[in-house]
Amino acid sequence: MNAFFDASALIKRYVDEAGSDRVQEILSVCSSLALCVICLPEVLSGLCRLRRERRLSPQHYAEIKRALVRDAEDSTLIHITDQVIVRTFDLLERWPLRSSDALHVACAAEWGADVFVSADQRQCDAARAYGLRVETLR
Repeated sequence: MNAFFDASALIKRYVDEAGSDRVQEILSVCSSLALCVICLPEVLSGLCRLRRERRLSPQHYAEIKRALVRDAEDSTLIHITDQVIVRTFDLLERWPLRSSDALHVACAAEWGADVFVSADQRQCDAARAYGLRVETLR
């Protein structure tokens, strides 16, 4: 199974919260993982916020960041191409999405993901309507 994760799903791999167990299950059975190039800075931004709020120690933050980089090296990074931009325009005109959420869906569609994984309900609804099989994390 080729799984595409958005940032709201991927961060659950590193931070224990609702949906983290399901993320581990999906990752254990997927043959390949793809991420939009913007996913990594989005996850890092969330981790930095947790560090600033002292919900992550500096040491734990550093460990998670190393794990994120390792995972990124083992993943397919989907770049923002002309085709992705065309899909993003279509998504934005048809559904009430933020631009970054539309980029994730467009990248997943362009890559041909077997499953799109996200914790964002609006994004999942749009991805499903766009023709993707969706795993909504709760």
